Amino acid sequence: MSTVFPLGLCGLPYAMKKAGLPFGILLLMLIAGVTDYSLLLLIRGGELSGTDTYQGLVQAALGSPGFYFLSFIQFAYPFVAMVGYNVIIGDTLTKVFERILSADHVLANRYFIISIITVLISLPFSLYRNVSKLVKVAVVSIALLGVLIVIIYIRVGTLHIPDTEGAWNFANFQFTESIGIITFAYICHHNSFLVYTSMETPTPHSWSKVTHIAVLLATILSCLVGIGGYVTFTGYTQGDVLQNYCHVDDLANVARVVFAVTIVCTYPLECFVCREVLENFIVHHGWASSPQPMTRHLILTLVLVGLTLGLSMSTSCLGIVLSINGIIAAVPLVFILPTLCYIRLKEGHWYSREKIPSILICGFGFLVCIFGIVTICIDPSSSRCHSKDLDYCVALNMSSEVQPTGMSVMTEMYATAT
Repeated sequence: MSTVFPLGLCGLPYAMKKAGLPFGILLLMLIAGVTDYSLLLLIRGGELSGTDTYQGLVQAALGSPGFYFLSFIQFAYPFVAMVGYNVIIGDTLTKVFERILSADHVLANRYFIISIITVLISLPFSLYRNVSKLVKVAVVSIALLGVLIVIIYIRVGTLHIPDTEGAWNFANFQFTESIGIITFAYICHHNSFLVYTSMETPTPHSWSKVTHIAVLLATILSCLVGIGGYVTFTGYTQGDVLQNYCHVDDLANVARVVFAVTIVCTYPLECFVCREVLENFIVHHGWASSPQPMTRHLILTLVLVGLTLGLSMSTSCLGIVLSINGIIAAVPLVFILPTLCYIRLKEGHWYSREKIPSILICGFGFLVCIFGIVTICIDPSSSRCHSKDLDYCVALNMSSEVQPTGMSVMTEMYATAT
């Protein structure tokens, strides 16, 4: 399962909003199938080319242009994810501190909280050079997602927010943005060869079993969060579904804290990937020697963390971050490059029967990239989001001034709010 799965998971209700719930579920199933198929193609391509890395496979199949393109998207994918992590930290923890302290407190300021978490936690952990320590922490963070899902479904039954207009449309025009977000949640192709070579019996048959189980688990979790979050908030759904819960909702604040922990745990892993891509690119061109000295390690880490910190200050909209990363990085990694490599390496005509599925998937990936970028540019709602409580929270906020917890009247106030 991808290390950015937690980040993509919280954006799935927003993907359902953009696509329409029925069509969004269909897209989720379709992308699950394509992900499964493309993971199998990667290993087949590695066997055909005699390589055991994604970079080696693309270099053998597509030459230097393919290598440079892969290097770019392998860097962009975790880099933009790091920006998304900071956006979530700013979204979630500020609401918690606003509830505990006050809206005017410095800890309820998203710029301050992003900066302090970055300097005191994210940066020190990102300086680790041994990824095995980070992986153990990331596994724990993924396990915490179960708590988040339980809380989402408790609120499905207790929050009764009026449906918005067109809430149950079969499909919406912005579905290409949804494809990017959903694909982003599934992506794990960048470390597939690492997992394959570390298996006790690395054979295509055993790999297919692992792939099927992982994709099935990811699909179940994605459906639970996507459907549960959207059904609760319909057209109000934000890019980060936790933004939809009012700051006086104490159970939601527990979810925010849990999710913030998962984000803090996985941020250093993405920084590690970015740093490794840059390091490999530098060494590949002979600009520096290997192994990496501590000075270069420190400089690269500080630059990466500093850039993501600055960019995360420029937006509070997680939806646009997920959409862009899905379109420019996740879709090429899942739909385009594995299929192109297989088409080039497999013997026979490009239009042969065995290559037809790859051709269709590759063509679909190119169309999604083109139309996804166009949709993001022309859709004004992509860059609009709410950092403060939405309208339906007003009544609950007023109630909480009288009853500090506000929990005894939560259902009634949500039911009557507009």
